Amino acid sequence: MIATQIVFYVLAAVLLVSAAMVVSARNPVHSVLFLILAFFNAAGLFLIAGAEFLAMILVIVYVGAVAVLFLFVVMMLDINFAELRSGFQRYLPVGLAIGVVLLVELAIVLGGWQIAPQAATLRFAPMQAAVNNTMQIGNIIYTDYVLLFQAAGLVLLVAMIGAIVLTLRDRQASRRQEAAVQTARSVRETLAMIDVPLGVGVSQLGIRRPVASEPEPAETGYDRHVQAHHGED
Repeated sequence: MIATQIVFYVLAAVLLVSAAMVVSARNPVHSVLFLILAFFNAAGLFLIAGAEFLAMILVIVYVGAVAVLFLFVVMMLDINFAELRSGFQRYLPVGLAIGVVLLVELAIVLGGWQIAPQAATLRFAPMQAAVNNTMQIGNIIYTDYVLLFQAAGLVLLVAMIGAIVLTLRDRQASRRQEAAVQTARSVRETLAMIDVPLGVGVSQLGIRRPVASEPEPAETGYDRHVQAHHGED
């Protein structure tokens, strides 16, 4: 019992510190990493409370999917941290006003909170031996709250699509291959037949594309002989 309490306080302390670092870290990548740490500690607290299913879902869904998705989105975004810090003081009054409104709403909710009379009896009610924790949660989710469960899945789907749309940027500087245009070309558009007479090179017809980085080859005796022959003609 004492060991369980020690583990609980350790996990709770790490959870609170990591949650505070999520909102106070300057680097968004560090914030996501602290969020993953907070999820793992919350999963440990669920294990201590006997909610194995919630602990497994928290690790698999939130850590394995949502947090990793956030991490990749943050790393793919071209974030200017100097610009973010410069706009902090400008939007500080708006943020404080929103924070005050949220605190007032929480105070109203906590002030009107009432404990149901049957809560104390349900807390110590014996659990059914034939139905474990996972089956009970499954029955509640997929029977009583199936519509809310589907709505939550739809919200997550919309959030994932929005994250993909925000990170997908059209860069005009990159070269792209248009397969439809290439396959629709005719032979006349791709090939040019040139009648080159004897003794005339392609450089004399204006078809010459020298490489800037490569120096021109030195003139050989054969080239001087050919130029002298053309001069006589």
